[in-house]
Parts: sequence; structure tokens; C-alpha cells
Amino acid sequence: MQFRLIPFVLLMLTCPCLIAQTDTAKSEIDSLSPAANIIPVFTVSADELESEEQSQDVSGILQSSRDVFMSIAGFNFSGARYRFRGYSSENTQIMMNGIPMNDRESGWAIWAFWGGLNDVTRYPENRQGISSANMGFGNIGGYSNVNLRSTNLRKGTRISYALTNRTYRQRAIVTHSTGMMDNGWAIAFSGAFRYSNEGYVEGSSFNGGSYYFSVLKKFNEKHQLSLSGFGSPTVQERQGIAVQEAYDLTGNNFYNPYWGWQSNADGSDSTKRNARVRDNHKPHIFLTHDLKLSNTAKLTTTAYGVFGRTSNSNLNWFEAPDPRPDYYRYLPSYNLTENPSYAAIQTADWSQGNTDVTQINWDALYNANYNNLTTVEDPNGAVGTVLTGNRSKYILEEYRQDPRQFGLKVWYNDDLTENLYLSAGAQADIYKSKNYRLLNDLLGGEFWVDVDQFAQRDFADSLSAQNDLNNYNNIIEEGEVFGYNYDINVHTYDAFANVDWKSTKLDGYAGFTISNTSFWRTGYMQNGRFPDASFGESEKHNFFNYGVKLGATYKLTGRHLISINGAYMTRAPLSRNSYVSPRTRDYVVNNLKSTEVISGDINYMVRYPNLRARLTAFYTEINDQVWARSFYHDEYNAFVNYVMSDVDQLFMGTEIGVEYTLASVWVLSTAFTTGDFIFSNRPKATITADNTQEVIAEDRTIYLKNYDIGGMPQLAGTFGVKYNSPKYWFVGANWNYFDRMNLGPNPDRRTEEAVAAFVVTDPQWDETLDITELEGGYTINMFGGKSWRLSSGKYLRLFLSVSNILNNTDFKTGGYEQLRYNPGEIGKFPPKYGYMYGLTYFGMLTYQF
Repeated sequence: MQFRLIPFVLLMLTCPCLIAQTDTAKSEIDSLSPAANIIPVFTVSADELESEEQSQDVSGILQSSRDVFMSIAGFNFSGARYRFRGYSSENTQIMMNGIPMNDRESGWAIWAFWGGLNDVTRYPENRQGISSANMGFGNIGGYSNVNLRSTNLRKGTRISYALTNRTYRQRAIVTHSTGMMDNGWAIAFSGAFRYSNEGYVEGSSFNGGSYYFSVLKKFNEKHQLSLSGFGSPTVQERQGIAVQEAYDLTGNNFYNPYWGWQSNADGSDSTKRNARVRDNHKPHIFLTHDLKLSNTAKLTTTAYGVFGRTSNSNLNWFEAPDPRPDYYRYLPSYNLTENPSYAAIQTADWSQGNTDVTQINWDALYNANYNNLTTVEDPNGAVGTVLTGNRSKYILEEYRQDPRQFGLKVWYNDDLTENLYLSAGAQADIYKSKNYRLLNDLLGGEFWVDVDQFAQRDFADSLSAQNDLNNYNNIIEEGEVFGYNYDINVHTYDAFANVDWKSTKLDGYAGFTISNTSFWRTGYMQNGRFPDASFGESEKHNFFNYGVKLGATYKLTGRHLISINGAYMTRAPLSRNSYVSPRTRDYVVNNLKSTEVISGDINYMVRYPNLRARLTAFYTEINDQVWARSFYHDEYNAFVNYVMSDVDQLFMGTEIGVEYTLASVWVLSTAFTTGDFIFSNRPKATITADNTQEVIAEDRTIYLKNYDIGGMPQLAGTFGVKYNSPKYWFVGANWNYFDRMNLGPNPDRRTEEAVAAFVVTDPQWDETLDITELEGGYTINMFGGKSWRLSSGKYLRLFLSVSNILNNTDFKTGGYEQLRYNPGEIGKFPPKYGYMYGLTYFGMLTYQF
């Protein structure tokens, strides 16, 4: 272990905003000499950003916590993509019945997989940051555990109905719990339905159901057994983000390029259809045995299983124009210089809302397929035969990932003495995901041929273009697998121990964990470009890891406390980032190694009956990470894989939360955080393409040191006031402010090669290296509610919240710099932005009996 002095004590005494990030980062490159290199240019779609956003709202995960800062900030900061201490989702551990829910491949905790089960998940056990934990080691972002046992739900029935104008429009939930019955049984269930024909953004419908059940049998005072399960089947039409030009042309900051009108066969009005549809359903099953060994000791054993599917659809095309309406060549700016008259026509079409131009033209795609009579030689490997028919130029495909996960966890808890508590356990987890491409819709055509059109163009031999050499010229029909088909296997074994102690003036804890992780790829197609690295079982990659943590709380008085926490751990690299291109081959990133995490915080807490406060300084290093993106490159005409290794990041800052109760009815609250979340070294990048074995670039130095990680506010604050009436109603409001927001940097623009053609005084030098800054902004949220007691044990409750009540729709909260860029004209491929929703509301009526 490399020992370091973690400077969080110094951080507490100084302002955390110490880094002049852009100027410092640029100065690293300013001293470089120009090099005459040919610079490849890249593009990326919104898919990567959107998939990450499923898991990034770390603040919302812990919003029901009693911690004063998180209880205030959790809801109010989430609208601006705030992340707790800047961490991404894999740094917070989410558990159900003590079983980690973070995905084994990505590390993300995706709450959509149990969305709608609010009655079940409303009261988790939460800890923020590094802390003691009695069911696992935890993580630097804290942990949250939901108890799924039926006895954890309040006895009775709860029915609620909600109206909103956000992702969905209507929601209904029914939950019932018998409580512990005289025969030793306890049964609980919950069901939910969420629906919208269209969400806040046009073309984004939502249709979701959710279910939960739990059956518990208490055999005697020592033994009880429970079976619990849940799932949330959801079909959601997605929304995309765009360049500012598209927003300006349409006059709509929520322009969605993913949908278009499709004519109905019966001649009725056209139907709105979205090409990007997410269809997820991952049922989870838990069998938990609780054994009371003594009055102080308990042994818990849980066996669990996860299965189901995740599916994302998209358009694909073969020897045909790009069907995306916001493709850069279809925007007026592309033709403004070369063909201004055509640019004027395009401007008129966009401004006047010509949906044949601004949205996907489904009818044109169908017509192209209807009129593409083609003859294919040697179909399905039948040498000497031909197949003639309408070969689809355009199809709708699905990217499928079907997980299978099984495991067993055992942990022991014991009050060793009145002031000493022990928890320890071990877990074995076996995970496999089936990854493949499925043909969803031929869009009027008769078949698709499973070849890579770009390899077909680039290679003289026909074998290189085959996606599966075992199925030559494979003819694909709807519902069949094509393109790629492989499994990712991840086996994890870990153990932990945690000891807590208490005394009159000092409380503390110490924890330790060890683990072993192995992962490998199993390919079911022999790719023609990589015949020796695509089929069969790959090499197994093994990583032994460990972690330690310590914490102590010193009680200055019964009301004033100081705590300090520190952790050092290593983590196995995530399999999703480790493979260069698992779709086509089993190559892994060069010098693949475990991630190192060093973290600490110091806290001052005040606890009075009418005043709660916490002041925190934190410091975290996450080193030796892998950053990977795959995207379509329309000049290489291929999927390009951009991988950075040895990526180091630094997170440091402060948090302040205060809540004060005045005259028993008024509650004043404020929360504030500021920090620096930056890259702290110069990673190395390797760039490859799917249709060739040629390496585009290798070990390219990326000058990211001191650049913001981006994608979140680094300064956020809120002030709130709430009135609690003695007559069981309340009303409140919060003013929220966000600043120091930047987009994550395109790494290839921060290289020696990117500025090789310029001298330092060229305007393009700064334009290439400068970060993309977003303006700060503020919102006002209001909320209120009323409760009625109808009779003994029966209640009626009304709750209403309104977010962004001033309807500020010009507040940019995120986006990304396109990986595609023109070295001499950065503005040619500008960033894509996402905006905060305007005024949104949520109203819910609940009947409980």
C-alpha cells in the first residue's frame, strides 16, 4: 500500500476553490512544440450520456436521510444534475435486504429497475460518505439499504393516485401489509402503474408497471424465513439532446430528434413514433433466513437471483443516407457558406416546423425499403444460390442485455459488549449478461443481410465483412439475432468485517474488506475482421482487492460533535470499460489494473432540539480508472472505440447544512456545497475502429490535468422556509442556486496533436483548449400538504409540489462536447446541451386504512 497524507485537515482550514482549472490545464499544452500529425476527428451520440443519466442522481438516492445536509439538498439539487461530492453512481452502494444492487458490469445503481415502488423504498437505512456499516463495507459515497421483509411495512392498506407533467402523467399505487399475524405469517404486496401518452418532452411516452411481494414465516423466536421479490417492467420513449442551432431553429429548448410521424395503413391520421425506446424488466428474488443465535447475536443468510432484460432500440441503415433529422449535414449552418440558397430553404423548413425535415421521416424509410429489389448471392452460406427480394436499407434494431445473476450472502451481527459491536460477512456472486443485437422491425423490407457494410467496402475478400463466419451471408428476419452475440461473465467473492465502539467522549469504528473478481468474454459469433479473437471463451482476468476504513466521533458536549473518517481501497476495473470493443473481439485495455481510492472527511455537527447543523470538508482521489466510449464515426464509416487508461480524478470541497425550528411551526433551512472535481493527471488514449485491426492511435497523451470532470454544478445552494400548522397542514418554498457548471471535456481536443497546426497566439489555440462553460442559474420550488384523520386508523393525505415555479426554460444543466471536431473550426461541431424542465408539478392523494 502506498501511504499518503490526505490533506483534508488542511482543506478544512482553507477555501476549497483553489484551482484555476482552465488556465492551468491550458498551460500544460502551451509549452508544447507543434507536431505535424494528421488528426482524426470524432463524433458521439447522446446514447452514452443518456445511459449514464439513468444512474447519476446520487443525491436523490439518499434524500430521505436524517442527515441535515442531504435531507435539504436531496430534492432541491437534483434538478441540476447535482452529484453528491461529485461522485458517479458506482461510488454509492445501494442494497436490498443487504444485497448490493449496483450493476456488476457498470457499477451503476439504476433505480429505474424498481421505479414506482415508493411505498416499499420510502424508508431505507442511509449513511452518507465513509461510515460504519453492518451489512457490508459500504463505499465513499455512502450506502442505502431497503428492508424488503413484509414486517418492515406498516400494517394496513395504502392507496395513492398522482398527477404530474414530468416523465409520466398519472401514477397509481396500491400497497397492503398484514403485519405479523397470530399464525406467524406476514404478507405484503405492492403494485403500481405509471403512464403518459407523452411526457414533458414531445414524443416521449411512458408505460410502466411495478410489483412487489413478500411472504415471511416466523417459526419461533429464533428462526424466520422470508421470500421477497420485485420488478418494474417499463417501456419508455426516450428524449435526445441537440446542438443549440436546432433549439434556436425550432424555438424549443426541448426539441426531441428521436420521433417522427408515420402514416397508418388504414388511412387514418398518422401516428407519432419514436425510434429510441427503452424496454426494461429485471425481476429480483430474495430468500432470507434470519437466525437469532442469542439475545445479542444474529446470523442472516440471503440467496438471491436476478434475470430479465434491458433493451434499447435504434435505427440502422445500409448504403443509405443518415435518417437522423439533426445530422449535422442537414442543418443550415453546414450549407451556409457553400450553398446559402439551400441553407435558406433549410432554415425555413426548420423554423416553420416541417416535420418531414425536423423529425424522422418514417414514410421515407418505408418507401426506400419497398423499392430496393436486390439479389443476394450465396444466402445463408448456400453456395451457388441466390435470394431476390426487397432488402431493407433501414431497420429498427434492439441492443439487448439479458442478465442472469445468482448469489449467496451470509453476515453476522453481535453486540459483543455494551459498548462494542461486531458485524462480519461474506458473499459469492455469479453474474452473466447476454449481449446481442435483435432485429425489431424491417420497416417494410423483406430481409437484412448480416454483413458489415464498411468492412465490405474496405476489404477485397468477402469474408472480412461477415459478422459471423459460421453463418455466411446470414439472412436476418424480424426477431432474429445479428451483428454481435456474446456473454460477459463476472464472478465476485468478498468478505468484510466492521467493529464499532462507544465511550463517554469518543465513538469509533474500523472496517476491512477483501475481494476477488474475475471476468471474461464468451463469443458466439466469429467476426470476419477478428476471427481469432471473437469466438469462444476469452482469457480470464483476475483481480484481488482490499479496503480499510476508520472513523471516530469526539463529543465536545452532548450537542457539539466532531467526526473524522478515512478510507483506502482498491477496486477491480469494471468489465464494461475494460474491453476495447466487446461487440467484435476480446481485446482488453493495455495495462489493465485495479482502481485506487483514497478518501477522507472531517465534520462538525450541532444537535439541539430546534437546531441541526453539519459542516464538512472532504477530499477524495480515485486513480487508475478506465474511460471508454464507442461511437459512430461518419468519416471512418465505422464504430470507433476511444479508451483512456490511468485516469486519475480528484474531488475536494465543503458542505454546510443547517435547519432551525422557530416557534415550533416555522422551519428555516439552508444547504450549501462547493468543490473542485477535476482530472488530476495526463491519461493515455488508444483509438481503434470496429471494421479494421488497424490502431488509429496508441498511448496518446491527453492533457486533462486540472480540467473539470464536468456534467454537474460544483457550487450549489438552497434556502428554504416551511410552515407546519397545528391543524395538520404545511406549506414551504426553496430558492436554489447553481454555478460553476462545465461540460465534460472532449479528451482528443486536449492533445498535442489537436493544436499542432497552431501557435500559442492563434485564436484557435484557446478555442480548442478552453472548457465549455455553462451559466449559473436559480430555481424556486414550492410544496404543501394537508392530512385528515377520518376515523380510527384511517387517513386522507394530499401533497402538492411545484418545481421551477418561474418556468425558467433557458437554464442549461448539462450536455457534452462532441468528440467529433474540426481542428480549424471548433464551432463547426458545437456541443450538445440539455435544459432544465420548466414549471413542473406533482400532486398526490393518499388514502390509508
